[in-house]
Amino acid sequence: MTSSTRLPFHKDKNLLRLSAAMQRAQQKATQALAAAAQKQASTPTPFILPGINETARAIPNYIARSAIFAPVRRGWRILHDDTVFLEGSNILLKGSGKQLSEDHADIWMHAIYLQTTALPGDQPVINRADFLRGMGRNTSGASYEWLHQSMKDLAKFVICIEAKKRNGTVKYSYGNHPSTRVLPMIGGFDYDEPTGIYTLHIDPRWAQIFSNREYALVDWEKRLKMRHDLSKSLQRLVGTSADEIQKYSLDILKERAQYTGRVRDFRPSLERSLLELERLEIIAKPRIEISSKNQLQAVWIRLSR
Repeated sequence: MTSSTRLPFHKDKNLLRLSAAMQRAQQKATQALAAAAQKQASTPTPFILPGINETARAIPNYIARSAIFAPVRRGWRILHDDTVFLEGSNILLKGSGKQLSEDHADIWMHAIYLQTTALPGDQPVINRADFLRGMGRNTSGASYEWLHQSMKDLAKFVICIEAKKRNGTVKYSYGNHPSTRVLPMIGGFDYDEPTGIYTLHIDPRWAQIFSNREYALVDWEKRLKMRHDLSKSLQRLVGTSADEIQKYSLDILKERAQYTGRVRDFRPSLERSLLELERLEIIAKPRIEISSKNQLQAVWIRLSR
């Protein structure tokens, strides 16, 4: 009498083939959803962001929470290559290019605002002097050069982003699958030197990332009054949550600020910026305390705009 033997579960060829087939089917379904989302987002639609106006700018929550824009010191900018900036159960955000600063964030948010003033499918046409004045900058030759270089930085920086709904289905996916191309912070620009006119090309897929009010509103007038870049960074973070009392560990805030030194060296800059946000009435009662997990954390109360 012969006895049959069965391979262990992890070596059963039929089960392995079935598992591989299921993985391929799931991958194809994800790619199909991502391609459909990209096609829908590529169709010219009104770029309407409720709440954005001359005194307020907007930035997607995922971008605002990440370190894609950071208060890095001038002259020091790491080169990213598919760096993971934000990862969670419903989000994966990666970026490639030279580290972007809070100055770049100002330019980007102002460019997005101008896109909302254009007709569907049109590109904003801007005078460089007016653009600089809109950010509270002077119109010197050095400022023109700074603006042009910063525009190139934004055009060269690309992200890969995939966001999912609570049920696990793909909400949108750009750059994470072969069927979808990466997303540039600014799709490009044309510059006419004799007139000083820029034509901006904002990728229409940004409209989907801003959809469903998944963005933070930034008080533009108060931002232009800030003296410290870390204050600008924290202002964006505050706006991503509707919670009145907000808490963040100093380790998380240090990492988000792309600060490579020690926490104790980062703390004075953080305290200075928290006081600036309090003075501008963006937050109230900021403090640094020990959390229940015995870690240093910053705590503040968010004030309404």
